[in-house]
Amino acid sequence: MNKAELITAIADNANLSKADAGRALDATTEIIRKALKKGDDVSLVGFGTFVVRKRSARTGRNPRTGENIKIKASKVPAFKAGKALKDALN
Repeated sequence: MNKAELITAIADNANLSKADAGRALDATTEIIRKALKKGDDVSLVGFGTFVVRKRSARTGRNPRTGENIKIKASKVPAFKAGKALKDALN
């Protein structure tokens, strides 16, 4: 499912126009992005939790040359599925 299909599904399910559904989806993703950037977790009970995980610095290898390279420490977004979502899939 791509973004346009998701907007259509939201519009149909919530009885909204596609424009309203698109704005709601954009607002939701922006709010999640800002919360994660601040270091907060975003928890949707029954669905899951968006968190920021820290990756430590490490040594990698350039596949083209075989040369060792240093990879900087970074923060990465992660999603942990909730119990209700896991149960719905199984």
